[in-house]
Amino acid sequence: MSKQTTFTLACAVVLSALVPGVAGYLSARLEAIETAERNLRALETRLNVREARDARPVSLPAPCLRTPTTPPRLHQAPATALGDHDKRWLRDVPAWLAEPLREMQDTAEQ
Repeated sequence: MSKQTTFTLACAVVLSALVPGVAGYLSARLEAIETAERNLRALETRLNVREARDARPVSLPAPCLRTPTTPPRLHQAPATALGDHDKRWLRDVPAWLAEPLREMQDTAEQ
């Protein structure tokens, strides 16, 4: 055989192995990309469904009522119900503040 025929046959053998290998590699890569795209779309859909399910309505189902302009009167306990509790708290106050507070309390009791 001539050198040219040998070279041609060698190129044909290399190309016959290389072309299907490259084609198979490229098709596998494209298939992997398409699979990743499908998975991404499925995850986005699941996320959108979850967000829609967890969303709270902005408006209330019932109309808002006007609040009263004056607060209701608070129930005040009579001073006798406190007993000597109002005297005990003065022990927890610093000494420099206890005397003015006693004076204010005595004035309030009169």
